[in-house]
Amino acid sequence: MRTDVGHTLQLGVVYSQTWPRLQELNLMFPENRVIRLTLLLKMWMPPLAVLSVCVQLQYFGSSYLWSALACGLFMLALPLQGYFWLGVRSQSQLPPAISHWYQDIRAQMQQAGVQVPQAATGKPCYSDLANVLQSALRQLDKAFFHHWF
Repeated sequence: MRTDVGHTLQLGVVYSQTWPRLQELNLMFPENRVIRLTLLLKMWMPPLAVLSVCVQLQYFGSSYLWSALACGLFMLALPLQGYFWLGVRSQSQLPPAISHWYQDIRAQMQQAGVQVPQAATGKPCYSDLANVLQSALRQLDKAFFHHWF
């Protein structure tokens, strides 16, 4: 696994777009909450960072320039932290219980005659789970999901 930060951020963005946003998954996985929060931060943090820098410079003067810029950069980095967490999570191996659940879903999909995405490695990771769930969501009816949740 590469430790490049940029690559991890890209994996996080792809994982956030791949993960199915089903309410049924909220109880088992924190991904839905992290994705929603990251998208919210991505939308609101740039204007809030600019506002924060401007307000600090207005009230405290130019002697606080570096403090204001540090505060603004921290605010801009918050969405990146969400994508980084998602990128690391996407490459984490599934725990045994979820791995068995993943294998059961794949077997059910194959029995239904649906083409199932293959796991990238021998041991499935969260990105493999996201791909399988997304494929099931696109190709199967809602009764399939009610069976599992």
